[in-house]
Amino acid sequence: MKNLLLILCIFASPGETHAADRPNILWLSAEDINAHFGCYGDPHAITPHLDQLATEGVRYTNACTAAGVCAPCRSTIITGMYHTTIGTMHMRSSAVMPDSIKAFPVYLRNSGYYCTNNAKKDYQFRETEDTWDSSSGKAHWKDRKNSDQPFFAVFNYGGCHESGIAGDSKYKSVTKDLSPGERQDPEKLTTLPPYYPDTPRVREDWKRNYELITAMDTWVGDHIARLKEEGLYEDTIIIYWSDHGVGLPRAKRWLYDSGTRIPLIIRIPEKWRVKGQGKPGTVDDQLISSLDFGNTTLNLAGLPAPPVTQGRAFLGKNLSPPRDYVYGARDRMDERYDIIRSVRDKRYRYIRNYEPLKPYFQYMNTPEKGATMKELRRVAKGGKMPPAMKLFMADRKPVEEFYDLQNDPHEINNLANKPAHAQKLIRFRKAHVQWIKETRDLGLIPEPEIELREKAAGSRFGILADTRDKTLPERLGKMASLASEGKQALPALLKGLSDQDAAVRYWAATGIGNIGLKTKEAVASSLKLLEKESSTVVRIAAARALLRMNSKEKTALAALSEALASPEEWSRLHAAIALDEADEQARPALPTLKKALKDQPNKYIIRVTNKAVNDLLGTDNKVK
Repeated sequence: MKNLLLILCIFASPGETHAADRPNILWLSAEDINAHFGCYGDPHAITPHLDQLATEGVRYTNACTAAGVCAPCRSTIITGMYHTTIGTMHMRSSAVMPDSIKAFPVYLRNSGYYCTNNAKKDYQFRETEDTWDSSSGKAHWKDRKNSDQPFFAVFNYGGCHESGIAGDSKYKSVTKDLSPGERQDPEKLTTLPPYYPDTPRVREDWKRNYELITAMDTWVGDHIARLKEEGLYEDTIIIYWSDHGVGLPRAKRWLYDSGTRIPLIIRIPEKWRVKGQGKPGTVDDQLISSLDFGNTTLNLAGLPAPPVTQGRAFLGKNLSPPRDYVYGARDRMDERYDIIRSVRDKRYRYIRNYEPLKPYFQYMNTPEKGATMKELRRVAKGGKMPPAMKLFMADRKPVEEFYDLQNDPHEINNLANKPAHAQKLIRFRKAHVQWIKETRDLGLIPEPEIELREKAAGSRFGILADTRDKTLPERLGKMASLASEGKQALPALLKGLSDQDAAVRYWAATGIGNIGLKTKEAVASSLKLLEKESSTVVRIAAARALLRMNSKEKTALAALSEALASPEEWSRLHAAIALDEADEQARPALPTLKKALKDQPNKYIIRVTNKAVNDLLGTDNKVK
């Protein structure tokens, strides 16, 4: 009988469920901020409405996002699935979803909720038409036809976005109504991260971050006031969160706490509290992932989460088991690839850099426009960098990073090579390997191959979920790891060039290039790939390997020049990156690079190619 009632509840049409039966649920989300709030102990924060919300609700201290940037992260929030599982990990991409994976508001709507989104989506896939009753800049819970109908409403605040820090006009527009008492004195701010140079321009950006948050706090207060005016405050669960960390270098786009640890405050009116949950003024340190928001919302509404989801419900009657770890992934950020994975518990963070030869701060068009990034470049050029800044301006990264968040909240002191932490490192390393295997990490497949395989599989999710090659995820993870393990891995990498799957061969060729050891077998194997390999991106990896071995440069450049004209757009990006990284070796390919700028539809390829051209010509790095 209970199962029958549950089925009826799930598939009831709007209007059959009344607000008295289930709570309204309001999501208030913000962009690009950490927990610089008074209730989180920040001495400079001016956030009275959020502080009051925390007084009346629960403040979570270990909430993290699955990515350090908006679109990949928001795809996890709306589906309850890791971006690396469904193929939405690359910034600005578009995945096809199988029928089994839907945006979770679909289930709320089917059960009778009125669902609105105002207005940001950025899911990186095309959601079905039944996701929202209304999704626009005007969408609002007040527009439901029946005032007895429960609602789920999302409002997003974009004023805190990194563009509000970087852009003078946006900053002034967002903060124009702040009073003098709500302004910050940049000289008095004591919370400047130690990996930034302490200059007036950097302090100005840090000041702007605080003031944008204060403007956002007023926006939160307005929504709360509206609920009270309508007599709905005690009928509505309020969930406040941010999509990732602060919109400044070494925070946004990164997997450190500065990029992934977020504020999360939830107020549950007394009538909707489950025993032991939602007590006013509570501080909760359980590990929460943004992946869990959808499952928790469904659970608060009395609905089960679809079995395919990977999130957990941390509030409501039917709780999922608690997390031991939260996981994060970074992949392509705009025009640059940097594959990084992260595992975090309440005290420690483990990071695995799959492309350690790439610098922390690769040149990317968007962040380079910011004043703080410009200051990082200027101070680095002068050579007088603060110690923490010097670490992250390095030309390459360690393969592994391990931080004690309790004693090192800024994640500066890498403990990966400290004997005292060896056993803990092994535990986190195992958790990481198990996660990429169990979640079928698509980010380890090069993007050009993902696009090709999506067509055959019907969806990106199906590439590894439905493959007949059941050992592929394990082989792929192992070869991707070997690619950054140095000379001792060379025999295994050479053997990997014969693997049946192109993605495994890609990592084998990449690893040979990373080592750069000019051996007869390595050169011969790379040349053989150029001649007989069917995958464009594998040939690109082989050409890069030859350049790094300083062998057969003309042959390698010819292969990269050919790939730069490939019909596969992401292969063109891989080729452009390889040529850009080759520096002076790429000079003979300069005419090909210039030609590639003409009639090029992908702006990211234009950015990388233009930078390569300008570097070779000795001109400024400006996208034309």
